[in-house]
Amino acid sequence: MNKSNVTLKDYSFIHEASTRWIDLDAFQHINNAVFLSYFEDARVVLLKRWGLTPNGKSVIVASAKVNYYKQLLHPSSFIIGQKVSRLGSTSFDLQSTMFSKDSEVISDALITSVCFDFDKQEKQTVYEKIKNDYLK
Repeated sequence: MNKSNVTLKDYSFIHEASTRWIDLDAFQHINNAVFLSYFEDARVVLLKRWGLTPNGKSVIVASAKVNYYKQLLHPSSFIIGQKVSRLGSTSFDLQSTMFSKDSEVISDALITSVCFDFDKQEKQTVYEKIKNDYLK
């Protein structure tokens, strides 16, 4: 992804959050591993919007790639924009970008998820609600 031309307007789903003191590392900035938790929090809200839960028909993460562009200090508020950026037959990519309150790109992530039925323990075709968000 080219961060120089990305804006919050490029995203169909917005999630606002704040850092927590516990997220700091020894260098007094937000630990890089915590960024995955922030992206996960935003993704869980999106999954709820799609009516998906941790049991029955849901999704599992197959891959996560995170890029770090700026340090995130505490305390800070930030915004995560998300959109479905690719559809496969049973998988999809979720592009997520973390913006500072003044619209600077802090980090981004590309999460590949597989639609999965936990009751049947098998992959599913991509759910209609996800396809509809991709078409927006």
